[in-house]
Amino acid sequence: MQNTSFNHCNLPPWVIASRHFNDNPHNLEIQGVRGANRFLFDKLDTISSAEERAHIFNDYMSVKFQLHQWENQSTATARKSIKNSYLRFLRGWMMDSNSIEGAVLKGWVESRMGLPPTFHKLRIPGIHSEAYMVFAMDRTKGSARTNAINSQLDLLYEYCQYELAQRHPNERWLTLYRGTFDASEHDVLETISKREQIVRLNNLSSFTSVEERAWEFGFTVWEVRVPLTKLFFYNDLLPNSIMKGEGEYMVIGGEYHVRVVPCTL
Repeated sequence: MQNTSFNHCNLPPWVIASRHFNDNPHNLEIQGVRGANRFLFDKLDTISSAEERAHIFNDYMSVKFQLHQWENQSTATARKSIKNSYLRFLRGWMMDSNSIEGAVLKGWVESRMGLPPTFHKLRIPGIHSEAYMVFAMDRTKGSARTNAINSQLDLLYEYCQYELAQRHPNERWLTLYRGTFDASEHDVLETISKREQIVRLNNLSSFTSVEERAWEFGFTVWEVRVPLTKLFFYNDLLPNSIMKGEGEYMVIGGEYHVRVVPCTL
C-alpha cells in the first residue's frame, strides 16, 4: 500500500515504513509535542524512579486534558467525552484490535506517521477501497467519543520513547515475537529463505517479549528485531497497567524482516 503523502513526524512516511529504517533506525518525534510539554519532560529528568515518573505522567495528562473533571461537566456527552481518555482506548485495543478503539489507534499512526492500516476487520488493499471506509467509519465513531484523543496519544508516544531511552540507554532494538493464525493476512514482499521473509505489517500490531506466549496467539510465530523508536506502548509503561504481565508491546508497522520460529512441541 502506498503511504499517505504527509505526516506530523520529523521523517517522511516512506522512510518510516521502509526496511532500511528498521536496519538503521533514527529518532522519531511528533512535531511540537516535546516543546509544548517541556515542563513535563524537564520534571521527569529530575526523577530517578520509573514508577514515580509514571505517576507524574498520569497526573500531567489528567490536568492537561481535564480528565479528572469529567463528573463536573454539564451534559452527559461532555462527561463521556472527557472520561473516554487514552486509557479507554488502550483497554479497547487489548480486548480487540479490530474494535472502534483499535481504529482510533490505527488512525493515530496514519495521521502522525503517515502509514495507513492494511487490516481492520478485513484486509485493506488501498485507501480508496470499501474496506478502508469500514476502518474510517470506526475511527470517526471512536474519535467523536472523546476529547483531543490524538493529542493524548501524541504525549503517550513521546513519554514511551522517553522511558525506553531511560531503560535501554545503549540499545536501538528489542527482539519481540508475534503469533498469528493466518500469516497470509500480511503482504510478503520478499522471501529470503525458508524461515526468513520481508513482510509488511499492519500500521499498528501487538507483539510480546515472551516467545512462549506468542504461541498462544497463532500457529505461526515470528521473531522480529523492532527499533525502539517504533514502539508506541508496552505493558509496564504505566502503573497498574492493563497489560501487566503479558509482555505486550504495540509496534508501529511497515516493512519488517521476520524469522519464523520453529515449533518445538
